[in-house]
Amino acid sequence: MITLSVRGLPRSTTEASLTALFAEYGTVRSLKLVKDLFSGECRGFATLDMEGHEARAAIAALDNSDLNGSLIRVGPDRGKKGRGGKRR
Repeated sequence: MITLSVRGLPRSTTEASLTALFAEYGTVRSLKLVKDLFSGECRGFATLDMEGHEARAAIAALDNSDLNGSLIRVGPDRGKKGRGGKRR
């Protein structure tokens, strides 16, 4: 299982449209679309889980592609490594 990070999404993006886009390359196991608390619109990024070979196919096909006029970037999620933590 690989967690993908998707950035540069248009504000009009919905969970259904993003799932449909990635479903062309395999099964989307989970999806977290970050939305504005007040307006409910997409804030431009999401994370989703797919199987390894399916995730790699989605990255190859969708990274730096156009989605409704916005250039989206798709890659493995790097998490928040290196941020914060204990000081010595």
